[in-house]
Amino acid sequence: MTMTETYLAEIPMGAPDAILGIAENFKKCTDPKKVNVCVGAYRDENGKPWILPSVREAEKIMLDDPNENKEYASISGDAAYVNEAIKFAYGQNADLDKLAAVQTLSGTGACRIGGHFLAKYAPVKKIYIPDPTWGNHIQIFEEAGLEVIRYRYYDRSTNGLNLDGMLEDIKAAPNGAILLLHACAHNPTGCDPTQEQWKVVSDLCKEKNLIVFFDSAYQGFASGDAEADAFALRMFVEQGHNVLLAQSFAKNFGLYGERCGTLSVLTSGAEEKERVLSQLKRIIRYVQDLGK
Repeated sequence: MTMTETYLAEIPMGAPDAILGIAENFKKCTDPKKVNVCVGAYRDENGKPWILPSVREAEKIMLDDPNENKEYASISGDAAYVNEAIKFAYGQNADLDKLAAVQTLSGTGACRIGGHFLAKYAPVKKIYIPDPTWGNHIQIFEEAGLEVIRYRYYDRSTNGLNLDGMLEDIKAAPNGAILLLHACAHNPTGCDPTQEQWKVVSDLCKEKNLIVFFDSAYQGFASGDAEADAFALRMFVEQGHNVLLAQSFAKNFGLYGERCGTLSVLTSGAEEKERVLSQLKRIIRYVQDLGK
């Protein structure tokens, strides 16, 4: 046996992804009455993929634009796209001079780059994530170099938010730690704090000087109003928190395969923004190379 064969022979079989594994089994199933309730995606009455008319129209505009080309994007991505994406989240009047933002491979890439950035520069390398949360959060942040700790979030006995447990666990976190919050339409429970509860969480985060990392994959899904669903993020920004935002447009715009996302870091101003952006670009270059 050669050295190469020995090396490959020792690689164990990885566990299948819990969600995508079920989706694969769904494809193999031949029952005509099967229903896919696994991966959230727009479907027509026959279970076939459905593309939003607005997306179809945007694609036509792009195809007819003589200035569209296939050149490499910059390391930070398409600037026009990034600016519109962050205004969608932070508001049309957002101060772009304070937002160091980059294009990412959907929310997964945003979490990975943000986790790597925090593992390098956050004063406390601990990230507190809700229990339960999106399954990928744990491995993404662990691989990035952060210690992942769960905080109580959902009360299964009441099918509601466990606010007291959540606050107690956040209070026990060290000052300066990282707190992951779902901006809206919490995955997988769909249970979000009320606006008054968000304010209580915000006050505690401010008291603990926590770094607040929002993950926003469903803006517009929680209430049907994208502006209303941005409440928590915008309130935390107004309250002066240290904020990061991972954005995905896979679900709310049905752009699953395009892997459209952004990561943004709220800074104190233009000079700090450029320093942060320079480090995000360095991370992108060796963690997620947009040029490949």
